[in-house]
Amino acid sequence: MNGSGLFVGIDVAKETLDVAVRPGGERWRVNNDEAGIKQLVGQLLKLAPALIVMEATGGYEAELALALTEAGLGVRVVNPRQVRDFAKGKGLLAKTDSLDAGILAEFAETYRPEARQLLDEQAREMAALLARRRQLLDMRTAEKNRLEHARGEVRKRILAHVAWLESEIDRIERNLDDKIRRSPLYVEKNERLQSVPGVGKQTSLSLILNLPELGTLNRKQIAALAGVAPFNRDSGMNRGKRTVWGGRANVRAVLYMAAVVASRHNKVIRAFYKKLLAAGKPKKLALTACMRKLLTILNAMTRARSSWTPSLAMAR
Repeated sequence: MNGSGLFVGIDVAKETLDVAVRPGGERWRVNNDEAGIKQLVGQLLKLAPALIVMEATGGYEAELALALTEAGLGVRVVNPRQVRDFAKGKGLLAKTDSLDAGILAEFAETYRPEARQLLDEQAREMAALLARRRQLLDMRTAEKNRLEHARGEVRKRILAHVAWLESEIDRIERNLDDKIRRSPLYVEKNERLQSVPGVGKQTSLSLILNLPELGTLNRKQIAALAGVAPFNRDSGMNRGKRTVWGGRANVRAVLYMAAVVASRHNKVIRAFYKKLLAAGKPKKLALTACMRKLLTILNAMTRARSSWTPSLAMAR
C-alpha cells in the first residue's frame, strides 16, 4: 500500500461502476465499458489510493480489476459474503449501488486487506476454458446417469449428446495443452507441480490459474485462502469440532481428488494418512488433513522453485 491514506470501494454492475472514497466521501458513477474503465483508471491514478476494493461479481469485475492492476494500483477482489457480514454488523441494511460502494470503501479502510495478484489476459482465458471443461464433465456425468432408465429414441439422443460432450471436452483439453506449451512460464509451473505423485494435469492447471498466490503466502494463509484451514467453533465451556469452510471451492475440489490419489500413491501423503487413521481420525477428516498437507508442500515447492522430493514432507 502507498501512503495516500485514501481507500476506494467500487460497486460493480453489468453496465455501471459506482465509486466511493474514504475518508472524504466523494462518490461518482461511470459506465462499465472500455471508455468508462479508461476514465476511472485516470481518475484513480490522480487520487493514488492506498487500496481499491470490489466484490467478485461473476466476472463483471474482471476487466476493471485487471486494468487497475496494470496501471499500478493496488486492488483486492473480496468475497461478497465478507462485505455483507460487515454491513450487517454495522446495522446497514439498506442497499443501493452507491451505498454498496461506500460500504466497500469503509471495509477497505477498516480491514485494509492486502492487494492480491490478478490473472493476466492469457490466464483468464485459460481459467475460463478450465471452468467450461468442469461444466461439460458435470453434464456428461448427468447424461450418463440418465441412460440407466432411458429407452428408445430418448436413449439414442442421450448417447448422441454424450458423444458431443466428449468431443467438446477433448477439444478444450487440446486447446489448454497448446496454450501451456506456448507459455514457458506455465510449462515450468505445470511440470513442477505434476512432479508430485497424486497431482495430475487438471489439478496442476487449476492451481496455477485459480490460486495464483501459491508460493507467495505462508502455509496458514494459503490454507485459509483455499478453504482447507480448520477453524475453531468454541463458545464458553463448549468445545466444538474444528471445521473447514470458505475459500475457493474450485481449488478445494481439485485438492480433494489429488489427496485421494496421493493417499494411495504418494509415500509421504500415504504415510501421513495412515498415521491419522491409526490415531482414530475419521477418514473424511484424515483426507482433509492430507489436502492441507499436500497444499503446504506445493506452496513450499513453488516458493523455492523446486520439484518434488520426499524431504518436502517437513515443508512449512
